[in-house]
Amino acid sequence: MIIGKSKREIEKMRAAGQLVGQVLAHLKTMVEPGITTMEIDRAAEKMIRDGGALPTFKGYNGFPYSICASVNEQVVHGFPSNYKLKEGDIFSIDCGATLEGYVGDTATTVAVGRIDPESERLIRVTKECLELAIEQCLPGNHLGDIGHAVQHHAESHGYSVVRDYVGHGIGRRMHEDPQIPNYGKPGLGPKIKVGYVFAVEPMVNRGSHFTKVLSDGWTVVTLDGKLSAHVEHTIAITEDGPDVLTRVVPADTSALQPATCN
Repeated sequence: MIIGKSKREIEKMRAAGQLVGQVLAHLKTMVEPGITTMEIDRAAEKMIRDGGALPTFKGYNGFPYSICASVNEQVVHGFPSNYKLKEGDIFSIDCGATLEGYVGDTATTVAVGRIDPESERLIRVTKECLELAIEQCLPGNHLGDIGHAVQHHAESHGYSVVRDYVGHGIGRRMHEDPQIPNYGKPGLGPKIKVGYVFAVEPMVNRGSHFTKVLSDGWTVVTLDGKLSAHVEHTIAITEDGPDVLTRVVPADTSALQPATCN
């Protein structure tokens, strides 16, 4: 069952979304060759807790970290580790925060230092897929319209969309109905209504859409070992159209930066 949200609930979700959006914006500034993905995870947890929230991912179905840290061919659910990011890597950061009982969920893929043009193109097209999907988050449209927007744009550039993992409804729980695939046909699927809140998250592969899970039981990688990019926003459906609750201006992150130790 899809759970609609009241205007009051959406404002609470906006507060969670703005917090996690600000955290993610700051984490992006930390990404450079030589930093470990575990350092970024620790910074995320501190910033989320300092903001009065809880890191949604930590402990979720046993997941042990505050962010999903996925590098290169890793699609989603990557474990932070002592891996030092290298020049030319692409790095996907997925982050959630629960504030006053409501969840905000957002993700992005960033370049580590200078990357090759094809990697830049993959990231750009994936971000474009998300923006096109957001445009379809309108009352009266259907879930198939969202998936079709992602699939058509990705495939028109020679990429594939992941089919084993999808976007989702969101609210008091991180994963609510409905599932929101990144593929589909226009006009099919449940009708979108005012008050719905979605976490839309294109996962776009340079090669085939097939994936596998590593031995840790969590990390999803492309089956062919080719690069993957992942982006996500939390979006409320309003009478006036989509309201992106996790979209913030990067300058807003200053108050959340961890204190420097001397």
